[in-house]
Amino acid sequence: MPEPSLDVLAIGNAIVDVLSPADDALLETEGLAKGSMRLVDAEEATRLYGRMGPGREASGGSAANTAAGVAALGGRAGFVGQVADDQLGEVFAHDIRALGVAFDTPFAGPEVPTARCLVLVTPDAQRTMSTFLGAAQHLPASAIDPERIGQAGILYLEGYLWDPAAPRAAMRNAIGAARTAGRRVAFSLSDTFCVERHRGDFLGLIERGEVDVLFANEAEAKSLVQAEDLESAVLAIAPKVPLLVVTRGEAGALAVEGGIRHEAPAEPVVEVVDTTGAGDLFAAGFLAGLAQGRPVAQCLRMGAIAAAEVISHYGARPEADLRALVAEQLEGAAPAA
Repeated sequence: MPEPSLDVLAIGNAIVDVLSPADDALLETEGLAKGSMRLVDAEEATRLYGRMGPGREASGGSAANTAAGVAALGGRAGFVGQVADDQLGEVFAHDIRALGVAFDTPFAGPEVPTARCLVLVTPDAQRTMSTFLGAAQHLPASAIDPERIGQAGILYLEGYLWDPAAPRAAMRNAIGAARTAGRRVAFSLSDTFCVERHRGDFLGLIERGEVDVLFANEAEAKSLVQAEDLESAVLAIAPKVPLLVVTRGEAGALAVEGGIRHEAPAEPVVEVVDTTGAGDLFAAGFLAGLAQGRPVAQCLRMGAIAAAEVISHYGARPEADLRALVAEQLEGAAPAA
């Protein structure tokens, strides 16, 4: 098998985030569950945007954030996702390419605008998201290049993109191409609402051996197998997937590979500002470590380091030098001058 030219190729929703501070009263008035993500139409997105305070725009999307994190850690990353030929589409394409991520998905026409996610950040740093998927939900199966998939050591897919039929078909094609090429497939459950809507499909992927690395947070893992507690969920899922990774917020993270369990604490953070992208950057750190051939315990630490950096500021893309942070905190090297 030829050496991969990319460490990680991520497929997901191409979204521009609009982040704004908010209080609990606004969430209550809008009937929003704190920390959740919901899909909205164009009309609702416009209405809620009018209720928000001053916002800050930042390119996002779960798998795109992970690709950005892999690149920030020195990995070779690519991203496949659909944006429109409009202003936000140009912003997204510029931002991800500027981070060193390969992105060459053709622009869609301007008829359906680029996706945006309205993120309300409360004083406890929780983010509550309302997402208009726009052009992202029209990613065609033709956007999947089997040769490109085969050039990536790890294919990473986000569960968020499973909802619309067209991207779901594209992701199935990508999984097939990766398996044909003998590459690893990593899959993120993304959100409990995704699990609830697509539990059968997700379990089917796992049962058929189409997922090599499964990412979930505690709530998603429990929802997947409808378990009452995390330990029951881990016991049910771990034997069915080569590598299970579960994030637990302040309680750290765990991974089970070949029946062997590893755990890592959360990295200390002076102040948690915004938890947007925490899971995405954890996945980036873990996958970057995996691509480097590191042991699972070190991959967990790299994930924790990347997640800690991103929750220390607004936005879901890293701002500090992640490679230097890993060198300093994981490898004990002095930071660069």
